[in-house]
Parts: sequence; C-alpha cells; structure tokens
Amino acid sequence: MRKILVFAHTGRKEAITAALETCALLAEAGTVPVMRAKDQEAVIRAVGEPVPGVEILHDDCAVEDIELGVVLGGDGSVLRAAELVRAAPLPLVGVNLGHVGFLAEAERTELAATVKALVEKSYTVEERMAIEVKVWQDNICLAETWALNEAAVEKANRERMVEVVIEVDGRPISTFGCDGVVMATPTGSTAYSFSAGGPVVWPDVAALIMVPISAHALFAKPLVVSPDSVMAVEMLTRTDAGAVLWCDGRRTIDLPPGARIEVTRSDTPVRLARLNTTPFSERLVNKFELPITGWRGPAKDDLRRAATTALPVIGPGLQSVEPHHKDEPGIPMVGGGEEPRP
Repeated sequence: MRKILVFAHTGRKEAITAALETCALLAEAGTVPVMRAKDQEAVIRAVGEPVPGVEILHDDCAVEDIELGVVLGGDGSVLRAAELVRAAPLPLVGVNLGHVGFLAEAERTELAATVKALVEKSYTVEERMAIEVKVWQDNICLAETWALNEAAVEKANRERMVEVVIEVDGRPISTFGCDGVVMATPTGSTAYSFSAGGPVVWPDVAALIMVPISAHALFAKPLVVSPDSVMAVEMLTRTDAGAVLWCDGRRTIDLPPGARIEVTRSDTPVRLARLNTTPFSERLVNKFELPITGWRGPAKDDLRRAATTALPVIGPGLQSVEPHHKDEPGIPMVGGGEEPRP
C-alpha cells in the first residue's frame, strides 16, 4: 500500500489542524499516512489523542518505503524536511502556511485538492541543485555539510566587520571588510541572497551565486558563476573578528580566523513535487506582489504581420569618417563630398 509522509510545523496550531486534515484525506483515499514520532506526540498534546491509522516513521516503516512527503508550513519547514530525507530520493511538496513560501507548491486553501492530486499521481518531480560546503583550516577539514538555499558567512559580533578574500576557481577576486558573504543556489536566489542584493536566478538555470553583504569596498558586486565552479571565502587573520557559517539558516559552524569555506555543486539534488506548470515568472509576481499594470503581452501569431515598407538604406552620398575631437577645425562630422568649411 502506498505511504505518504506528513511533515508539520507542530509549533503552530494551524499546522496541527492541517496535519489532522491531511492524514484523514490520505486515509480516506486508500493511502497510509506516516508521521514522525515527535509530530505524533505534538498532535497528542494538542488534541488529546493520536492520529488514527497513522504509521510512525522508523518504527512502522522506513524512509525507503515512502512515496513522497507533504510539508505543512513555510519555507523553513521545507528546508527542515529536505534535511531529514536527504539520504532518500524522496520528493517533497510544500503546502504554504507561512508568508512568502517560495518553496511551497500550494496554499492552505488548496489542501484538499493537493492531496487529491498526490493520490492520483498528478504531479511531476523537479530536481533542485544543492551545494556541498566544506570548512578548512591548515589543510584540515573542520566540517562538511550541505545546503539547498545558501551557505552564509556572517560576522559573529555586531560591532565588527570580518575581513575576507573571495575566490572563484582557485583565483582571488577581491578582498574587503564586510558583514558577510552569501553563496547560494538558484533556489536560494530568492531567499537570503535576494535580501543581500543578489540577482533573482530562475531555478532551471545552472549557476552558483556569490553575494557580499554590506561590503566596505568599491567593487563588491554579486557574482554568477558556472555550476562547476568552486567558490571560496577565506577569513583573513589581520583582525580577530569572529565569524559564523550558516547553512539554510539551520546548521551553524563557528569559523576561526584563517578558516577557508569552499562551496561546490552537490551530486545529490533536492527533489520537489510539482502539481502545476506555473512559470517561475508568474510565481515571482505572485509571491512579491509585483506591479504589472500596463502589460499587454506579445502579439498573437495569427495577428502578426510583416513590415509593409523596407527600412531606409544609406545612399552613396553619405560616407563615414574617422572619429575626431570637436575642437579640430574644418572636419565635418559626416562627409558628403563637399569641401570642408574654412
């Protein structure tokens, strides 16, 4: 029998209510809802009894037995779920209970329709690039982790900047003092990277992004590099300012002076289930409530007409001349065959 894992932000009453409804809809449709033990315990504390017909992950079934996961919450809940199932090729579909919810596929009001589509397998699976993150010092790997959105080097103390050198593919780009550096995926381009002034990159674009945060420098522009590149940030030792590495805002590592942080494309992507084919541009407009008043759109193919008149052609009476300074007397801008004026 098909099994679907239900993740819920159990710290919110709305999420617990949505989890109960989701489990009931799945069971009614003939599938087995699965929950983590801690989520089941949170439901018991909230409503006084366990969710009926639910199996417990790792007790009653393994991750490999589950078809997909439904995440009830915001983008943070999706990131948390992705961390829990990273070892398994388990696609996730997010139902937004938060604010922006860029990683979510549906809103709370669409919960019943979402469950119905999942039961009917009316979804596609999209692979999102993740990054591998390593922290080095004196050729020793201090830590290794990963991220779906970004790895962010940040100053540890509010009153002191960190001094860094940014690097791409083994070559230094610039050094400056700053509040930090964000190294992001296209998925993360609408998260921390966006807030730091980075570009919005469409999810299907294969690229990596590096964005300095409040850099004290004339050249500290966001960089978009090849997905096969190695991005690095080196912490300089000329100050003792502390720094910390955050990955997806969930995993943190203290960075000693002289540490080196390397980011590369991960071989293991995160799989997201998609229920519709809404273009990313439309999602961008909807999530950020962008103004599009006045847009007319492209002309329809059956209404397009070829030009009725040809473009004018430069005649033989005109000729080009070499560029010159305005203070050079007697040289016209365009020669037409006549003598230059005195």
